[in-house]
Amino acid sequence: MKSNKIAILALLLWVFTITLLAWMFIHGNTTTGTDGRTAIILQVSERDLILSEMRGLLSATQGILEGVNQNDMQRIAKASSAAGMIVAADASQILMAKLPLELKTLGMSVHRDMDAIAKAAENKTPPPEILKMLTNTLTKCIACHATWQIKVADQ
Repeated sequence: MKSNKIAILALLLWVFTITLLAWMFIHGNTTTGTDGRTAIILQVSERDLILSEMRGLLSATQGILEGVNQNDMQRIAKASSAAGMIVAADASQILMAKLPLELKTLGMSVHRDMDAIAKAAENKTPPPEILKMLTNTLTKCIACHATWQIKVADQ
């Protein structure tokens, strides 16, 4: 009888733990933001990493636009591949756990888009089509910035 109670308690703790982990995976470490957006609570170093990655995406965008203006497919490929999935491969598992699922999904799709732009440039896709691809990617950036803000955790 006592072992049944222990087994039930262990099962309940297991279900609770799995539920909590699933909730964290979906919602991340978030709270209500100050301006209607959802605030993601990160440590200073984690915030700096995210902002650095965003600057990398912005720099890649500028490089793509310069490449399009100069009709330089090699420049487009180099700029966009620098912001592709290779950047996302180094993501910390602890940081990823703090990010909402929707942000993780959107962020990974932006990196995949950059790889697709690089491939399109390598395949000599016409510049107007590359600009359309970049426009679609920037729409995701705008959606992200309109939805979330990054807040530093109270020390």
